Amino acid sequence: MSSKTESRTESDSRRAEVGVDGSIRIDNVSHIYGKGTDRVTALGPVDLTVPPGEFLVLVGASGCGKSTLLRLIAGFEDATEGSVQVSGTSPTPGVTSGVVFQQPRLFPWKSVGGNVDLALKYAGVPKSARAGRRAQLLERVGLEGTQDRKIWEISGGQQQRVAIARALAAETSLLLLDEPFAALDALTRERLQEDVRQVSSELGRTNVFVTHSADEAVFLGSRIVVLTKRPGQVALDIGVDLPRTGVDADELRGSPEFAALRAEVGQAVKSAAAA
Repeated sequence: MSSKTESRTESDSRRAEVGVDGSIRIDNVSHIYGKGTDRVTALGPVDLTVPPGEFLVLVGASGCGKSTLLRLIAGFEDATEGSVQVSGTSPTPGVTSGVVFQQPRLFPWKSVGGNVDLALKYAGVPKSARAGRRAQLLERVGLEGTQDRKIWEISGGQQQRVAIARALAAETSLLLLDEPFAALDALTRERLQEDVRQVSSELGRTNVFVTHSADEAVFLGSRIVVLTKRPGQVALDIGVDLPRTGVDADELRGSPEFAALRAEVGQAVKSAAAA
């Protein structure tokens, strides 16, 4: 058995022991910002059930509540109405999920390896085991041999890879990604999309990914939810019946099935934003 397979098997066993499966239950959730005349209903009501291992993509126009919903799932905020549960319990920031933001948010005074090591420390990984685990994580995101490099010495795309490695350091069963590739050039964005898709398939984690892009949604998701304009509600909820393994990325993007689904999602986003 390979080291990657052994690591995944051990992680799956630990999750099974504590009943942590990465499932999400969003029950009649609404969220309001501000008070009085500044009161704004940003989201809801929304009902969603996300089974373990699903790659859910939330897509919609700016201001539709995608990031708000992600923050509620992460436990950064509490819903004004309704309830959010992850693996059957209320979400706890930094415990129930790993999070990747639009900007890497790395510590510039630390090296690449130092940033990952800090995440491993907070994840409770013993100091003696961190070097090996760090090497595995950097290899998984294609950054072998960069552990001693300073953050300003690597590209924006590489910095986002470090952010993904850091989010994977805590072996949570849920990974949340809030427009992580929005600020990158098109080529780097496509390469990182392929990396995230591969990592998702290898680890079997539940993923929730926020984007404006219908193309990105179709390429990454096993399920796509389109939200209406504010207050965000579910306008479209569809499964993606496209192969997730054993297919060339360019071939997939060029297929008629991909083009048809991208057009359907794009039209749904436009209609939801205009409604």
